[in-house]
Amino acid sequence: MKNGTRVFFGLMTALLVLLVLSCRKDPSSRCDALYVTGDTVLTVATGSPGELGLLEKLAGRFLEDNAGTAVCWIKAGTGESLDLLKQGRADVIMVHAPEAEKRAVREGWAADRRPIGSNEFYIVGPRDDSAGIAKAKSAAEAYRRIAMKKATFIFRGDNSGTHRKEMSLWRKAGVSPVGGWYVVTGGFMSASHRKADTLRGYFMTDSSTWFVEKGNCGNLRVLYKGDPALVNMYHSLTRPAKGASLHQAGKFTDFLASDKGQEIIRTFGRERYGEALYSGNARADTSSR
Repeated sequence: MKNGTRVFFGLMTALLVLLVLSCRKDPSSRCDALYVTGDTVLTVATGSPGELGLLEKLAGRFLEDNAGTAVCWIKAGTGESLDLLKQGRADVIMVHAPEAEKRAVREGWAADRRPIGSNEFYIVGPRDDSAGIAKAKSAAEAYRRIAMKKATFIFRGDNSGTHRKEMSLWRKAGVSPVGGWYVVTGGFMSASHRKADTLRGYFMTDSSTWFVEKGNCGNLRVLYKGDPALVNMYHSLTRPAKGASLHQAGKFTDFLASDKGQEIIRTFGRERYGEALYSGNARADTSSR
């Protein structure tokens, strides 16, 4: 009887996986990965934390104490993640655009905004640094030098948190970037990173992706970092509604901010890359809140 029950639940889990994955062509219910223990589906939208494997690690630990839940990851940059939350197509998002996040809460379609971790942005580029950004006194100056040189610059152009940060830096630099030197990929961080390496162009990456991708990008090196404007805070937000998945959304965001969740965030990647890819929420400051 025990074996029969085990087989039954194994088949039901497999059917659930197939059902969710079969919806991937439908943009309203797609999953780019599914972490399963049950049939209450919690949908989490995020970009790099999913792409680099942090969400999978967090979901695995969360599901140990929350059997009966399946975590569906939708791979989406910050702008798309916010749209998914607003449309009710995501239960939790993990994003990094503080002003847009706070506006979403003020407008009433997002709730429970919490700092969960951070990394920082680096400006990487060709080893010869033809624009001389290593000598810049600020990130805005680095951007200004790139524009003056018309050196190849790779831009995601996807309304992500990185996109929004870059546009703020161009504004600070007093530059409206246009021309053949300004290459828009429309892609995610890792793919854009490799495009920059191929073209030997400048690119603003996050430190987490740099640690993962630098072995694949021998034409690039970190040329500028350290400006406080390049600190990159992640927050979680949920939908202000009720239901089984929203109950689990609250539990998941509690977990992200808990000692267990923060320990995973603070140490993720250290064993494989020799350095943790993220810092915990202790780095949060009032400007990002």
